[in-house]
Amino acid sequence: MSFFGKQNILFLKGFMILFLSCIATRFNFCLSNNPFSLKTLPLEGHLSFDETSLNKASKDFGNRYQYHPMAVMYPKSVSDIATTIKHIWHMGHSSHLTVAARGHGHSLQGQSQTHGGIVIKMESLKVPEMQIHVGNSSPYVDVSGGELWINILHETLKYGLAPRSWTDYLHLTVGGTLSNAGVSGQAFKHGPQISNVQQLEIVTGTGEVVNCSEKQNEELFQSVLGGLGQFGIITRARILLEPAPSMDVERHLSRLNYIRSTLFQTEVTYVEFLDRVHVSEVKLRSKGLWDVPHPWLNLFIPKSKIHSFAQFVFGNILTQTSNGPVLIYPVKKSKWDNRTSVVIPDEDIFYLVAFLTSAVPSSNGTDGLEHILSQNKRILEYCQRENLGVKQYLPHHNTQEEWRDHFGTKWEIFSQRKFVYDPFAILAPGQRIFQKTITTS
Repeated sequence: MSFFGKQNILFLKGFMILFLSCIATRFNFCLSNNPFSLKTLPLEGHLSFDETSLNKASKDFGNRYQYHPMAVMYPKSVSDIATTIKHIWHMGHSSHLTVAARGHGHSLQGQSQTHGGIVIKMESLKVPEMQIHVGNSSPYVDVSGGELWINILHETLKYGLAPRSWTDYLHLTVGGTLSNAGVSGQAFKHGPQISNVQQLEIVTGTGEVVNCSEKQNEELFQSVLGGLGQFGIITRARILLEPAPSMDVERHLSRLNYIRSTLFQTEVTYVEFLDRVHVSEVKLRSKGLWDVPHPWLNLFIPKSKIHSFAQFVFGNILTQTSNGPVLIYPVKKSKWDNRTSVVIPDEDIFYLVAFLTSAVPSSNGTDGLEHILSQNKRILEYCQRENLGVKQYLPHHNTQEEWRDHFGTKWEIFSQRKFVYDPFAILAPGQRIFQKTITTS
């Protein structure tokens, strides 16, 4: 055989080896994104691949975005969550799989969803069991990250205690609200819910289970609070408690400065007051008006800009009857910890202004969604144009450049922490802050 003939054979052999190597790489890539690789995981809970579960996990309260996952996990232990994330992490950039922790699904823009990934149904996580500690120090309760706040309220009231800070809707999970901030009318006194938590247990984006607090793994602790799920999944939290308020109405009124002739009062129990939104939910569900699009807009407005904001928005944009309530809460910056991931205005006093609109079908067959979205866009454009220093609460942005603007001076540390705790961008893809990079070779 001639020299050139041998060269051709060697070339063909090399080409075949390279070709087969590429095929193997492609095969491994496909295998890593195949549900069968997940079915081999040793779990106490289970993964579901049926259409009913997948369809439910592809929707949220906002009812505007639908991203279909590959599977839904119903964990029984923290180990289930850690094992699954570690499995995906070991695949590295060869897998497209991402993980979205889903609490009660009350997100507005698909934040608790993942396209082709795994949705973890956090309400299935019932460990550790709720433990209430009453002693010489401040009382607290240890709860699962998937526990609902309404359940915590019922249990702590048996001891005459209650968490210090709330959200206006209690059928939300602990992990879900702590990943955002947790704000309601009590925030001016005690701060948001993230200012009233002592310890956390986290599963990071590498599948590591980490306990953290202000004294232990402090950077992770501060990162996760208000971190939009980017650094880890909250599996346990220690929540501070206080004595539940009494029904002494006159004592409470005596602290207020008001015109007595304008007083209108209704006496309800503490549970009825805190759970008032759920009563409305039940009524709306009975009329088929709950599962509609909710294009809510929540903003933090600096005190120095609140009058100009209100004058323009309510005088020029929201001139017609609203399709939902508008909440306005004053908040003190001193009650917030600037070390957390939450972004707030740079003033001592700011306001949460929440436009809680619902796109309810009208008599002429239109749902009004586009009109509400147009109003929201005009409000945001006005805030940006006039440089009001406004920040979105429960934020939603379409590009990373917009996210950079949102975080401002916090962006660099936020992105650095992402690289440390979730280097492959496995967690919370529905926030659309970081894009997972896929390689097939």
